[in-house]
Amino acid sequence: MKYQCFIFDLDGTLVNSIWALTKSVNDTMKAFGIAPIDTEQCKRFVGEGYKKLVERALIHGGDKTLSHYEEALIRYQQVFKDCCLYRVKPYGGIPELLAHLKERGIRLAVLSNKPHPRALDNVNAIFGEGFFDLVNGQREEIPRKPDPAGALLTARALGVKPESCLYIGDSPTDIKTGRAAGMDTAAVLWGFRSQQELRACAPTYVAARPMELLSLVGE
Repeated sequence: MKYQCFIFDLDGTLVNSIWALTKSVNDTMKAFGIAPIDTEQCKRFVGEGYKKLVERALIHGGDKTLSHYEEALIRYQQVFKDCCLYRVKPYGGIPELLAHLKERGIRLAVLSNKPHPRALDNVNAIFGEGFFDLVNGQREEIPRKPDPAGALLTARALGVKPESCLYIGDSPTDIKTGRAAGMDTAAVLWGFRSQQELRACAPTYVAARPMELLSLVGE
């Protein structure tokens, strides 16, 4: 079997969480009198953790010097805790893909730049507690992607060599993460970034639909 473990990004890969992310940003910006963003802008701002998301939203709204940055980070975490599941749904075909992978004995993991408690909230609410073998969100002790530390930690924890893992995500950050960890990568086209942007990163594979990933398991 070519891959023993599939490591998935969360937002834009397993679940469509753009409404929750956009609402959290806008509720935060509103507290400082800063203009809201729309979902398309949010798609461009996400992928490198909530601190970068807040920073980009502030600058977009006119706070070029980030005078509200520290306060906004605190506010965002409070808001996001309450609405991180707002309109969040798995992408069509994802539950079926995961079920087939489990049947084949593939280890399943999540590695996200979403704060760890909120990553757990999303995964447990959408897929059920204990469905994935391991879930890692952003924590202080794990450098955020594209640093490969989280991917390598995941592989070690599951007893799988990096070259036996496939890293799946919807952003250049994900492709860089997998490559830096010595893993093959799959870019998915149903998420937050464009096909052109993803292909430019030269992932090992490109998938237009979730079930296409099943063919990559090998024998």
